[in-house]
Amino acid sequence: MTEFAVFLLLPAAFLLAAFSDLTRYTIPNWLTGAIALSFIPVALFAGLAPLAILIHLGVGFVALGIAMMLYAMRWLGGGDAKLIAAAALWAGPTAFWVFLLAAALAGGALTLGLLFFRKLPLPPLFASREWIARLHDPKEGVPYGVALSAGAFYAFPYMTLSQMLGS
Repeated sequence: MTEFAVFLLLPAAFLLAAFSDLTRYTIPNWLTGAIALSFIPVALFAGLAPLAILIHLGVGFVALGIAMMLYAMRWLGGGDAKLIAAAALWAGPTAFWVFLLAAALAGGALTLGLLFFRKLPLPPLFASREWIARLHDPKEGVPYGVALSAGAFYAFPYMTLSQMLGS
C-alpha cells in the first residue's frame, strides 16, 4: 500500500495540480492538503526514522514560509506557494534543491513558451476554449503549478521515500 501511495498516487496528485493550474489557474486547497497530509502516514509506514520525518517537516515549513513571502510580494500565487511547501515536505533535504532547480528550469521554459504562444494569433477553434484563450492572454500570469509539478516529477527519484521503497 505504501508503494502504491508513493509511486502512483503522489505523481497523480502532482499531475492533477498541474492540469488544474493550466486549465483554471488555480490549485485546489484540498489537493495540496492531501499531498502534504499524506506524507506523515506514508513516512511512518515506510519506516522513516522520527528524526528524518521532523527534518522533512522542517524543510516543508521553511519552504512554506519563504513561498508565502513570495506570495505576499505577488511573485507567486497562493496555490503555488502551498504546492511548493507540499513538494518540499516530500522532497526533504535530499531532493529539495533538485526539485527547486528543476521547477525553476521548467518555469523558465514554460514562461518562454507562453511568451512565444502569446505573440501568435489564436485560431478561432482554440479561442473558443476559455482556458486556452486565458493562457493566450498577455495580461494573465504563468500557471506555475505546471513547472512545480514538473520539478516534483524530476526530483521524485531523489526523494528519501522513493529511494527507501525502490530498493
